[in-house]
Amino acid sequence: TCPWIPNWSSRCRGCGRARNQLDAVKMVFNEKIDRLTKGDELPPGVIKMVKVYIAIKRKLQVGDKFAGRHGNKGVISKVLPVEDMPYLADGTPVDMVLNPLGVPSRMNIGQILEVHLGWAAHGLGKQLERYVEEFQADAARKQLLETFKEDEDIVNQVQNADDDSIKKMVRRMKDGVHVATPVFDGAKEKDVKELLKRAKLPLSGQTVLFDGRTGEPFQTPVTVGIMYMLKLHHLVEEKIHARSIGPYSLVSQQPLGGKAQFGGQRLGEMEVWAIEAYGAAYSLQEFLTVKSDDVAGRTRMYESIVKGENVLEPGLPESFNVLVKELQSLAMNVELMESDILTEPAQVSADGLDQQPQQTNVRGEA
Repeated sequence: TCPWIPNWSSRCRGCGRARNQLDAVKMVFNEKIDRLTKGDELPPGVIKMVKVYIAIKRKLQVGDKFAGRHGNKGVISKVLPVEDMPYLADGTPVDMVLNPLGVPSRMNIGQILEVHLGWAAHGLGKQLERYVEEFQADAARKQLLETFKEDEDIVNQVQNADDDSIKKMVRRMKDGVHVATPVFDGAKEKDVKELLKRAKLPLSGQTVLFDGRTGEPFQTPVTVGIMYMLKLHHLVEEKIHARSIGPYSLVSQQPLGGKAQFGGQRLGEMEVWAIEAYGAAYSLQEFLTVKSDDVAGRTRMYESIVKGENVLEPGLPESFNVLVKELQSLAMNVELMESDILTEPAQVSADGLDQQPQQTNVRGEA
């Protein structure tokens, strides 16, 4: 008989379906229980492993990574004393100066919206706090009603509140009125301007800043506002790395990469272009030969440094031999024929054309 429905045959389709589902649920449940009770896989020979995590306070420094909430990341380029930072007309110094070139390149204008809304909300909070300090509870109530006129619950709460309740409410908002807006269907330009107008701030969202070192105003108004900034876990103290000599790759004979392997600095295409553009040909030759994968050349360089000589004798990079072996693996008979380059003078033929001596160092057959 069916265990769920009495007086029914066990052949009913519903029972079979339910039994299958029950088995599947039991299987998932057992897998999760096993995962919790089994624990981590330990290396061979290890009975118990103890991990200790140490929390360290790290001061902000040049090279640390910062980011906003719109993908507007960057590294700190300079840390200044507060008296050297630009300041507003009322003497308030700014906490952080961001490069405006980070806006058009990434096109994340959400940070501009956040800055303007944050400034307006902060201005409204300061204005409400001023009303309370001057014992103008009615003015504070009026400002609250104008600010939150869209929210019926808050309007009713403000209308029914006494002066003490209004003061408590304002004290919670003294650092800024809370603002939330959807991504695309939220605050429009006129809404932001209206908030700025109520906060008695410039409608452009910009104001004159003064140089903290000289006290003179900057030439053009600057966008100022309130914005969330987050310190990321990419700290320069954990990334800084230098190497003189160290491990080399067995295949390419080039230095390994990364701080963990005590590796070298990679010179990519763009770095090579920059050195070429600068005209530093000998430095580039050093980087790509004796400081990289020229095994014989770096040995000779070490000997010359020990002897106190300054002679650069680059040889053939090991990566060329790797290339030859790669081509040979593709069934191409490529051999390296080492010989001195001929320096014979050009011969002039009867038809007046120069005949240069032909010399090749690589011979290949498919």
